[in-house]
Amino acid sequence: MKPNPLFDGLYVPLVTPFTHDLSLAPDALARLADEALSADASGLVALGTTAESATLTAEEKQTVVRICAAACRAHGAPLIVGVGTNDTAAAIKSLRELAATGDVAAALVPAPPYIRPGEAGTLAHFTALAEHGGLPLIVYDIPYRTGQTLGVATIAALSRLPGIVGIKHATGAIDATTVELLGCPLPGFAVLGGDDVVISPLVAAGAHGGIVASANVRTADYAELISLWRRGSGEPARKLGAELARLSAALFAEPNPTVIKGVLHAQERIPSPAVRLPLLAASTGTVRRAALLAGSRARHASPA
Repeated sequence: MKPNPLFDGLYVPLVTPFTHDLSLAPDALARLADEALSADASGLVALGTTAESATLTAEEKQTVVRICAAACRAHGAPLIVGVGTNDTAAAIKSLRELAATGDVAAALVPAPPYIRPGEAGTLAHFTALAEHGGLPLIVYDIPYRTGQTLGVATIAALSRLPGIVGIKHATGAIDATTVELLGCPLPGFAVLGGDDVVISPLVAAGAHGGIVASANVRTADYAELISLWRRGSGEPARKLGAELARLSAALFAEPNPTVIKGVLHAQERIPSPAVRLPLLAASTGTVRRAALLAGSRARHASPA
């Protein structure tokens, strides 16, 4: 039987800061990584959707992983790296390259996007990655991006694979699958919430933690929210959870991570709110509303 899950608590999927001319801003990324871990995040996620990884060059991806790995080493925290592809062989190659660095604790891998191989094909895909990739895997279950749903039986089968250590549950709702998954804990298998607005009820229902893009902002409060539920402090957890749900809703009012970047720029934590096409920068009014909910550090937000 597997031991207790390796991953719990708050994991922050960092944005990738750019300059106004859309160049990578490595110093800003290093600051964000250090700030998140100093604010009680359990670890970091590099090259997730929030990082705009699809628009980064191979060299930029290596730089992002190197910077995040350095911060995690300094804080003694695990680094999770996103690996997203619908080509099983290419995914294995990427996993082996990450494993060779020695800096990556696990890879966050979605069900093969766009192809919709069915649950049997998805299980075969992850079986191959687990057997040949050389890294522990966290399954990224996000059907509104991949087009592929995963039922409880498939998730249970995935959890029994030796190389699969958890799932990022981001199905867009708390549904019957969520309730069954959380009601019957799978040994050694972490369930991490991935829908920011409902992270509080997910942890209350038994999730081990979350991979929370909104935690680029107010990291300490999201970490405290998870800690409160894990300690059984329901009343303060419910109050903080409702407040952070409003913030998460504001941060996702336009495509992720456009609003988050706008708020971070308003807080003078990154050099620009720039995103790469096909994303467009969030509107000033949306950023301003989210910045107000983000707290006092947002006082530099631009007027509408």
